[in-house]
Amino acid sequence: MSSNNPPAPEDASDINVTACMLIIGNEVLSGRTQDKNLAFLAAALGEIGVDMREARIIPDDPQTIIDTLNTCRARFDYVFTTGGIGPTHDDITADCVAAAFGVPLEYHPEAMARLTAHYEAMDTEFNEARQRMARIPQGGGLIDNPVSTAPGFVIENVYVMAGVPKIMQAMVENIFPTLKGGEQLASITVSAQVPEGQIAGAMGELQSEYGDVNIGLYPFYGPAGAGVSVVARGRDQARLDTVQAKLIAYFDEIGATRIVRDNT
Repeated sequence: MSSNNPPAPEDASDINVTACMLIIGNEVLSGRTQDKNLAFLAAALGEIGVDMREARIIPDDPQTIIDTLNTCRARFDYVFTTGGIGPTHDDITADCVAAAFGVPLEYHPEAMARLTAHYEAMDTEFNEARQRMARIPQGGGLIDNPVSTAPGFVIENVYVMAGVPKIMQAMVENIFPTLKGGEQLASITVSAQVPEGQIAGAMGELQSEYGDVNIGLYPFYGPAGAGVSVVARGRDQARLDTVQAKLIAYFDEIGATRIVRDNT
């Protein structure tokens, strides 16, 4: 991160910190490009106790980007965007972020210097199209890009990154030290050889009893037939241990064979 980024917040392990991801690009909506960034970001955020609450895929439409960004930045602690910060005419994310914040889009001196040096080293013209990648909303800070130099940027609680997975992941590594984490979620998994429809009622009752624990059912199919993994997530390990004990007792009571799975 460059020096004009905000300092790392103080630890807030007792606070529930939330995030939203905006995947921007007509190519993703058309199916031409498959997003590979959501799973990486959600998993990485989970490790520092940030809950990914929403992910939206939106087109390269200025008003859609502006409206969605303003809605999400008011609702979540962090908003992460991917896509639309390259050198071409349809890379409009920076323009839209500036419009959403009501600030001008400017050529950032440090971004210009980095890109100038990069293209000089490559003996390649730093033309007007490539200079577009140095435009940052006024008041924004840079997100370092060790892969291809062209930076992302951060403005308030919005982090704007490239869509190319290798570049995006490198940018994420650079911004993580500045993020405020919360208390991490813990989880337990109990799997059994039983169709999920057979246990749906009992699991609904268990969820009602333990409202602070998120209980999800994930069916699978194998040589022995239908099975289900019950995954419980929460921040109180004692409550999770109790839920796990109840799940084991329930499966034993109905005669369902409990199994160990690697891909829960």
